[in-house]
Amino acid sequence: MPINLPTFVVAVSVAATACVGPVLAADARQGEALAKRWCATCHIVASDQTSGNAATPTFASIAKRPGFTPAAVANFLRDPHPKMPDMALSRAETDDIAAYIAILAK
Repeated sequence: MPINLPTFVVAVSVAATACVGPVLAADARQGEALAKRWCATCHIVASDQTSGNAATPTFASIAKRPGFTPAAVANFLRDPHPKMPDMALSRAETDDIAAYIAILAK
């Protein structure tokens, strides 16, 4: 049975969009709200924040680290670490926080 080329192109486009969609859906505004709720006790997460733990990096400094990528930060947040509480954030929430951190590099 021959493949209908226009149908095939549409099917591949839809599949590609479905795979990329979640990556593009990260919401930095939501990430800022989450960061202020979950992270501001230890990290300085915004320029208007006046206190944090001096031993923890600011979100702006994390964003400016060589090799920083939102994906790397999101993966880091998904894996509990001894110095960080396990906040049980969803995949979308970690993506949102990472997107927020990324905008701080500017």
